Amino acid sequence: MMTDPIADLLTQVRNASRARLPKVDLPSSNLKVSIVDLWKSTGFIRNYRLFKQNETPVLRVYLKYVGKNKPVIQGIRRISKPSRRVYASYNKLPKVLDGLGVAIVSTSKGMVTDIVAREQKIGGEVICTIW
Repeated sequence: MMTDPIADLLTQVRNASRARLPKVDLPSSNLKVSIVDLWKSTGFIRNYRLFKQNETPVLRVYLKYVGKNKPVIQGIRRISKPSRRVYASYNKLPKVLDGLGVAIVSTSKGMVTDIVAREQKIGGEVICTIW
């Protein structure tokens, strides 16, 4: 049994990026898909795809590289954990590397980036940061 599927997602993507793999397959969930969709819209991954393998939903993430296999994802950090939840109002959301990175925030309006949360003036649980 997995206690923190989001941390598992972050770790597998981080390890695949460091190993310069073109893609990584993960067990799928709606939460993971919404996080990966935000990564795609902000340009940290090339694409993602959902499919079934032996009746199990699988999320395939295609990683993005620049130059001579330099990964776009330099770092990923889990902020809010099952043992310690981290909430922030819109004016206290973290700025990741002065705007070079993105924080993923779970709000009442769904998963959004810290930039969108500040624009809409909504706070929530800070799930992770990526840069």
